[in-house]
Amino acid sequence: MSYVVQRLLTFPLILLGVSILVFVAIRLVPGDAITAMLGTEAGLLTPVQRETLAAYFGIDQPIWAQYLRWLTGLFQGDLGISSIYGKPVFTVILERFPLTLQLSLMSMVIALSVGVPLGVLAASRNERPSDLVVRVLAMLGQSTPNFVVGILIIYVLSVFFGFVPAMGTFTPLFTDPLASIGQLIFPAITLGFAFAASVTRISRSAMLDVLSDDYVRTARSKGATPMSVIWHHALPNALIPVVTLSGVEFGYLLGGAVIVEQIFALPGLGRLVLDAITQRDYALVQGTVLFIAFNFLVVNLLVDLAYVALDPRIRIGRR
Repeated sequence: MSYVVQRLLTFPLILLGVSILVFVAIRLVPGDAITAMLGTEAGLLTPVQRETLAAYFGIDQPIWAQYLRWLTGLFQGDLGISSIYGKPVFTVILERFPLTLQLSLMSMVIALSVGVPLGVLAASRNERPSDLVVRVLAMLGQSTPNFVVGILIIYVLSVFFGFVPAMGTFTPLFTDPLASIGQLIFPAITLGFAFAASVTRISRSAMLDVLSDDYVRTARSKGATPMSVIWHHALPNALIPVVTLSGVEFGYLLGGAVIVEQIFALPGLGRLVLDAITQRDYALVQGTVLFIAFNFLVVNLLVDLAYVALDPRIRIGRR
């Protein structure tokens, strides 16, 4: 049985465990959907009215019965109906996911295009002033929270340039590419800032290890140029830990960067989950978390497959 098939067979078991955890965890939060929807007016309901609403939201049954009913619908492709939006959960997720996916990809491109060259530069000039500058910048990037970077970007743009980034709206990429990129470029820079710092440090460390290997010294002894040694011989092997970090970070970004989406008022998955939790929209929370977990599993599988492309010596699934 191939490695990919084995990994795919584990997906249902992992998703089942995630579904149980999130199903129980959301119901441990104080309150219920009725109180979250009506607020203080929930105290004015008669017992009959409350029982009717509880039956409507499906919270009148034991928790195991609620889970079995939801799981049965899941096997039929039904994630339930969102009590906030009054639409199928999967439909609501698909409406928000394009923004989160595009924001994640833009953040990834920014982080890798900045972090990898800086890491290579620092490693090739080890213990020189340029290396020290890169290391200080990387530490600064990792120690600065995303919300600070986002607020600073908004402040600088508004005070010094008289420009406020577009907030609360999203134009699909295929509808208007320039408008779409313009709306997400500053949130992407905010997310990519700390990520670029992590990529820089990992790239530098990996390159330092690779540059001391025998095959690199052999390439130099054969007369290969320094640029060829770094970019064609050393870098592909040094990218393996970078790919690992990128896979984990990309999976996190697909889950929605809640703080950044709140700062820039972006209607992505992060804000969707946050609103669903505060409004006790059980079906929406369960469906969104399960969707995020599935994406994370797929990303990690792709990362494992990328190892083989970067280093043919790696043979996954074999001893």
